[in-house]
Amino acid sequence: MTKEALLSAILRLPPEERIELLGDAWDAIAATPEDVPIPEWHLKELERRLADSDARSVPWGEVRERLRDSD
Repeated sequence: MTKEALLSAILRLPPEERIELLGDAWDAIAATPEDVPIPEWHLKELERRLADSDARSVPWGEVRERLRDSD
């Protein structure tokens, strides 16, 4: 089956089944992260961010509160 034919078949599924299929596919990929190639530009960006002395992490709770307050 070609990629186009597979996509066409997937798009004929109801939205709930497409979402379930995506979850199953993601779980299969996540099961072997060592098989997922990391693009060189991702590595360079990570190195850049880690080297940024002004960078700081923000706890998820603080981010969530900021987002709630922005409404």
